[in-house]
Order: sequence, then C-alpha cells, then structure tokens
Amino acid sequence: MVVLPPDSELVPRLRAGDGSAFRDVVGCYHPMMVRVAETYVPGRAVAEEVAQETWIAVMRGLDGFEGRSSLKTWMFRILANQARSRGERERRTVPLSSLAGELDQDEVSVPPERFTGPAGRGMWAQPPERWSDQPESRLMSDATLALVASTVKVLPENQRRVLVLRDIEGWTSEEVCDLLELSEVNQRVLLHRARSRLRAALEADMGDVQ
Repeated sequence: MVVLPPDSELVPRLRAGDGSAFRDVVGCYHPMMVRVAETYVPGRAVAEEVAQETWIAVMRGLDGFEGRSSLKTWMFRILANQARSRGERERRTVPLSSLAGELDQDEVSVPPERFTGPAGRGMWAQPPERWSDQPESRLMSDATLALVASTVKVLPENQRRVLVLRDIEGWTSEEVCDLLELSEVNQRVLLHRARSRLRAALEADMGDVQ
C-alpha cells in the first residue's frame, strides 16, 4: 500500500514534475477515483475515462491549488465535477435526483410493522438477524457480494455516493461533507438510509422476515 507524504512535501514535488511522486499519487487514488466516478456515470468504462481526464486536469491545475482543502479533497472535487458533467452528457438529460427528495421526512428506514408499542418508543417485534451467527462462507459468497453491489447501484444517487465514500472508501464524515457540500446532519441521514436499504436487501436474501 502506498503511503503518501504530507501535502506540504507532496505538492511541491508534483509541481516540480517529480515522476515518482505522480506515480505514487496515481497508484494511491486512481482505483478510488474510478469507483467514485461510477456513482455519477453509467458504466465502468466511462468512469475510467473520467478518472483519466481528472488526472490531466489535476496536473494542469496544480499551480492553482491554494491548499484551502487537502490535496485529496481538491482532486476529488475535480473528479466530481468531471463525472457530473460526463454523466449528464451520457444520459442526455440534465435533471439530477433531488437531495430534498432523498431527505424526505416521510421516508422510513425500517417498516413500522417491525416494532410493537408506541411509535418511536416500541420494541422489536421481529428483530434483525444476528449476522455474526451466519457462516462466513455465506456472508462472503459471490452471490451475497453481487447482491450488495446490485443494491448499491440502484440506491438514490446521493445515498449511493455517501455510502461508497464512507463504507467502501473509508472517508470520514468531515471529508464526505466537504467533498459533496453536505451538512453533517444531511450526510448522516443519507448514510443511515443507504445502510438501511442495504440491510433490508441482505435480510431478505438471508431469509429474515420483512
């Protein structure tokens, strides 16, 4: 695994045309860029093209990097802008899913019939299955991993991006809020709803009652 030096050392090396520094940065972030680009565009091949275009834009724009954010966040903002524009062109339509719609207060993360007692203060009527009791071979099977991938793919786009960044790429909530320009509350709601949808799909697949 590539461990990059701090931005204060890395940025001057990149600006000076240090080839080894550029190779290290690409090796560290390129696969992640492709995965994040896939949350904006239809297909991996297009995501690869977006990532390549992003690296070109990064190298051209390094002299304008002012360090107001981390180099990582700055690069991924470029990626997000490139991917958003490319996604709109590929789909030949401008409208994006509404963030307000994904934050609709009427949406419930868990069906009410899963609980007994007063709303908001009830107990589980049908508690979630303990996945720790499942054989590891089942949890890590190709079928289960394929179900996770297909469920993530059809999540509303803002939920999908937050889930991918937090749970797949390991970004902090602060980094996600900074990149996607979300409040901490909205980021938390989107993540919770995405995780709930993913869990529901896994519970159904593993035979839990919905």
